Amino acid sequence: MIKEVEAKMAVMDQELAALGDAADAASQIRRSQLLRDKEELLQACRDCTPEDRVYLARHTGRPGTADFIQALFTDFFECKGDRLCREDPSILGGVALYHGLPVTVLGHRKGKNLEENMACNFGMPSPEGYRKAQRLMKQAEKFGRPIITFVDTPGAYPGLEAEAHGQGEAIASSLALMSALEVPVITVVIGEGGSGGALALAVANRVLMLENAVYSVLSPEGFASILWKDSSRAGEAAGIMKLTAADLHGLGVADEVIPEPLGGAHLEPESVYRAVDRAIHTHLAQLLKLRSPAAHRYQKFREMGLNARKEAL
Repeated sequence: MIKEVEAKMAVMDQELAALGDAADAASQIRRSQLLRDKEELLQACRDCTPEDRVYLARHTGRPGTADFIQALFTDFFECKGDRLCREDPSILGGVALYHGLPVTVLGHRKGKNLEENMACNFGMPSPEGYRKAQRLMKQAEKFGRPIITFVDTPGAYPGLEAEAHGQGEAIASSLALMSALEVPVITVVIGEGGSGGALALAVANRVLMLENAVYSVLSPEGFASILWKDSSRAGEAAGIMKLTAADLHGLGVADEVIPEPLGGAHLEPESVYRAVDRAIHTHLAQLLKLRSPAAHRYQKFREMGLNARKEAL
């Protein structure tokens, strides 16, 4: 549905652009009609299907990690390299100030155009990216800085070179390290959260999700290919997988669902930045009071899905 709505809105936007600033009565009437029609189309987006949410999570105009860092943090200083092999631009990280508080911020980076997509490997990190993240997280713990991560990846890069460089070990080491960190960790799933490539930055005290973000063990296309040998049934798979923010909040995987404007975050990014800022600020204030963030994190992951299992029984 959302694809059809976008296509119709694109035609309306073209007509609105053609009208420009024309002040004659006919143009004003037509402009008002087009704006009303656009609003009616957006209202139809209130009941998005899981397939629609997957589409919005992958939308090329959706705000990414770099956008959130620029909007929410000040004095960001990017740190590069894993000190073992090379720099992996698919993970962006560094030190910044959040409302005056020193923090370490990390996230997957996809890029905004084809050139950036290629440079960032479409947001699929190699082992070097995860080792860079580990380096920054160890540094954060050493200096007592809270860690804020942004998740937006279809998954870790599965290429031969990545496997040869220890992809599985790098992800496992990230999981182990994050589990034991004695500083608060907040994760915001802003787009796709794919498999271990996402979880490697998401072992957090609080996991927040944008309304149209998704988080799952594999893509709907992969699920459909395995279960039915037919990737074209990805939309059906999305409905079965319980990968939406609302589903995961119900299971206790996500702690809060952050609302988006109708039609997706890319239509009103500033309102999304404000909403994410409020959520992070609230949760961080609570987490800074913890005596042992690691113990809190352990208990949180032990209890995931517990209420849902009790209801099923």
